[in-house]
Amino acid sequence: MSRRDVVTKGAAAKAPMGVFERYLTLWVALCIIAGVTLGHFLPAPFHAIGRMEVAQVNLPVAVLIWLMIIPMLLKIDFGALHRVREHWKGIGVTLFINWAVKPFSMALLGYVFISTLFRPYLPAGQIDSYIAGLILLAAAPCTAMVFVWSNLCEGEPHFTLSQVALNDTIMVFAFAPIVGLLLGLSSITVPWDTLLLSVLLYIVVPVIVSQLLRKALLANGPQALAVTLAKLGPLSLLALLTTLVLLFAFQGEQIITQPLIILMLAVPITIQVYFNSGLAYLLNRKLGVAHCVAGPSALIGASNFFELAVAAAISLFGFQSGAALATVVGVLIEVPVMLSVVKIVNSSKDWYEAGAGIEDVVPVIQEEPRP
Repeated sequence: MSRRDVVTKGAAAKAPMGVFERYLTLWVALCIIAGVTLGHFLPAPFHAIGRMEVAQVNLPVAVLIWLMIIPMLLKIDFGALHRVREHWKGIGVTLFINWAVKPFSMALLGYVFISTLFRPYLPAGQIDSYIAGLILLAAAPCTAMVFVWSNLCEGEPHFTLSQVALNDTIMVFAFAPIVGLLLGLSSITVPWDTLLLSVLLYIVVPVIVSQLLRKALLANGPQALAVTLAKLGPLSLLALLTTLVLLFAFQGEQIITQPLIILMLAVPITIQVYFNSGLAYLLNRKLGVAHCVAGPSALIGASNFFELAVAAAISLFGFQSGAALATVVGVLIEVPVMLSVVKIVNSSKDWYEAGAGIEDVVPVIQEEPRP
């Protein structure tokens, strides 16, 4: 028999898409153009913003990420978090992709494209460094942006939060050994301050703030929470677009001065995203996992923790290294490529749910109104 989570009255009905959501791809393209242009012609203010960081974590970007994910975390009822055990198949698929497939598939793609096919067109002294940057990028699952991707594909929020928390815990212990193995190093210096600060900023603080705000809103009734969520929705997307402008402005000069190298580095990264998200999506369908779990499972399996990757590349190989540039390319293509994966997940929902034995689960939106 199928299972169906509790939802508020009318919550299962999909709200009409606003202007932001409907034309999100267009806004992203405009933000990329604006960011590169501003970063090239007005570099000074963006360099100043880029220097506002602690342990390689940019604080203005952190604030924008809070604005992105706090509205999504507001939807989560921690009283129902124990029910994530029902989604153990989806968690298993994501863990398999993140830790047994993605780092190794990226190493293979790096060898095929960077070390072999593109070798004649790349600086010979940077080949190994480029591959190292790609491996660093793939070895760390994304922490913050997956809340955005999950929200855009109507993912189960308890599953998403639990999966991210579990990945963060594993990353503390597994990141260095996996990278060390793939790079052939006997030891590797992991920027622990960056890792721990990122988890604090992108998980702990937003969860605490969102749950305190949720409790205060629910004290005035479920309708107060619903109204607040409706108002915060556009703010969340606006923060995403502002983050894009900043990220592309930070790297505007490199994009313009090294476009061919960036394009070649983007090839294995792009293939890796589609391969891992597709594999996770198909495995979830084969196991009969609900679409609201399979969507974020595929997206978490494909996205990268680029803050940690960039910091590790800089600490290991230097700011001007090929490794640092490769991780930066990951930042540049992360959002556009992941948005395309979100679109694929959403548009294929009917096909997915036509599979045999697919669970019928509706993501929990907020608490059931009490009489």
